[in-house]
Amino acid sequence: MRIVFMGTPEFAVPSLEALLKSDDQVVGIVTQPDRPKGRGQQLTPSPVKIIAQREGIPILQPVKMKVPEFLEPLAAWKPDLIAVTAFGRILHPGILSLPPRGCVNVHGSLLPKYRGAAPVQWAVINGEAETGITTMLMDEGMDTGAMLLQEKLGIMPDDTAGTLAPRLAELGGRLLVETLAQLKAGTLTPKKQDDGQATMAPLLKKEDGLIDWTMKATMLANRVRGLSPWPGAYTFSGAERWNIWKAVSTAEATSERPGTIVSVGKQSILVAAGEGMLDLREIQTANSRRMPVSQFLTGHKVTAGMPLGL
Repeated sequence: MRIVFMGTPEFAVPSLEALLKSDDQVVGIVTQPDRPKGRGQQLTPSPVKIIAQREGIPILQPVKMKVPEFLEPLAAWKPDLIAVTAFGRILHPGILSLPPRGCVNVHGSLLPKYRGAAPVQWAVINGEAETGITTMLMDEGMDTGAMLLQEKLGIMPDDTAGTLAPRLAELGGRLLVETLAQLKAGTLTPKKQDDGQATMAPLLKKEDGLIDWTMKATMLANRVRGLSPWPGAYTFSGAERWNIWKAVSTAEATSERPGTIVSVGKQSILVAAGEGMLDLREIQTANSRRMPVSQFLTGHKVTAGMPLGL
């Protein structure tokens, strides 16, 4: 088949690489426009664009999706199918109806759970023991199309969104190629999603990282994992922002007010939560690197009774 691939971040790269090794032909790639990045705010191509340039594949980077300047060259590629992994934009009906075999999406959850832009992060935040990849035929809804293939993947107790995503991405690439092979063979029957079982995984914002100490310690530990590497969980000690990169929960009860430092050890800082305590293990402050608590304490005076985030 003639395939147009749409994708943008690192998560999409294994899907593209898998397609390039398959029997199908990637005739064009659509990715987000270059974005300013780093301190110098230099325009930087997406990871998918870098692969396209390496392979010499034609690229489109539309700012607007409904203009002739994008739709005409897209149609000129004459795709049999459009494959989409983490493209980051909604496809309107004119695109969805363009390829005869439709548009196939690789989604990082076990649909209908975690529809939306951040399924990997929310699965970790919510303490799930497993997640997976679903391939689906795209429609006009937000991840509401008929499912094609689905495969589960375990979430390890110490997984962060950052460690889980690459494993899911690799699975996504393999499942995409398998999906296309079965579509061509006529052995796939699309399965309608049960909308009654659907949950959402909305895009995360920077302010979502602010720790609410009235939450249970187990929930806070999961948030720290799910918000790593972005936007990161954080709290305040006075005016100083502490980014919390590693923490574990303890069920040990305390009568201290949530957010109060209960005890300080050589390698941990115990903080009262709404239920139980959060044991801080890795912290970063402004203009410093991430460091274990043992190193953090050499440069910071931290004592029991100090309030955080209050």
